[in-house]
Amino acid sequence: MAAIDRDGLATRIEGLLRQVPDFPEAGVLFRDITPLLADGPAFSAVVDAIAATAGQVDLVVGIESRGFLFAAPVARVLGAGLVLVRKAGKLPGPTAREEYALEYGTATVEVQPFTVPAGSRVLVVDDVLATGGTAAAALRLLERCGAQVEAIVFLIELLGLDGRAQLTGQRVDALLTLP
Repeated sequence: MAAIDRDGLATRIEGLLRQVPDFPEAGVLFRDITPLLADGPAFSAVVDAIAATAGQVDLVVGIESRGFLFAAPVARVLGAGLVLVRKAGKLPGPTAREEYALEYGTATVEVQPFTVPAGSRVLVVDDVLATGGTAAAALRLLERCGAQVEAIVFLIELLGLDGRAQLTGQRVDALLTLP
């Protein structure tokens, strides 16, 4: 794989993001990745950059739902299997579950444990690191299944929300960091 210009890629990603104020609710600035996905060369560059962070892995784990968009092609590039971490009730059983706190209430993520053999080396992929709750829950869930999480990679990290603090002890990478 050719060397990747991470600074140039970050600039390219940022230029392709569409900012949507007050979506899905008032006060939220949504980062729409659709223009990035529609740009074939940019999307390929992102997939290659994520794959380059992986090292030796057996599985690539995508977190619902936009993490799936990046995890699947990264798994193919790496010749690794693909595992999905989904919201509760989306996978046929048996499933392992992990609940986590939200600002108002809780949420749950699930995985089919038979897809994560004990000792599997995994790369976890998601689109945005915000508060870190979903990612932290996914990591706990995978570790309970016996996986060895090698790294977690995000397309975008929102620094102002300090999600990285939820992921202490993990190798965390983001292709683009925003305030």
